[in-house]
Amino acid sequence: MGYIRSFVPWIAVAVLTGTVDIRWAALAGLVLAVGLVMVQRRAGRGWDAQVIEVSAVVYLAGFTVAAVLAPHSAAVAHYGSALSSLWLAATAWGSLAVGRPFTLGIARTQVPEQLWRSPLFLQVNRTITAVWAVAFTLSGAGAALLRHYRPDDSSSRTLLTIAAFVIPVMFTMRYPEIARTRHAAARGAVAE
Repeated sequence: MGYIRSFVPWIAVAVLTGTVDIRWAALAGLVLAVGLVMVQRRAGRGWDAQVIEVSAVVYLAGFTVAAVLAPHSAAVAHYGSALSSLWLAATAWGSLAVGRPFTLGIARTQVPEQLWRSPLFLQVNRTITAVWAVAFTLSGAGAALLRHYRPDDSSSRTLLTIAAFVIPVMFTMRYPEIARTRHAAARGAVAE
């Protein structure tokens, strides 16, 4: 559930866009992102477990300013969804590049501390973060291409966005057990 909570500001903006003025949608997302970070910090959650939340604050602060200053610009009015996915992609790829997969901090809140430095734990988080990074990249690029070539096809963009969220969520939920099972089987084969 920790992963889904991290995306609440992004989801709120996506749901509100097209329903209310883009400025209000962006501001609502920013307020939610700041509130989420504050609540989690008060609860003792570390910064490493809030990479997506902090990324949301930074992105949505900039997007809100852009929405206020130029609400009818193509970037704000037409490509906001694609840009947000590409921002998340950059966040995920960047976390991998610096050797700190964004899922690592969240995963550490869900497992005993003795597992935190386990090679399997680290590899599982690199893999999960890479799946999210690919999904965000495909979502952002796909949304931009669909917006450009099929501007009236909001259904395809919506389905792409949903798939690019649901698939990595399902992978995140299932992959750790698959990796543990494979690891145990490999260790068993070596012991024989």
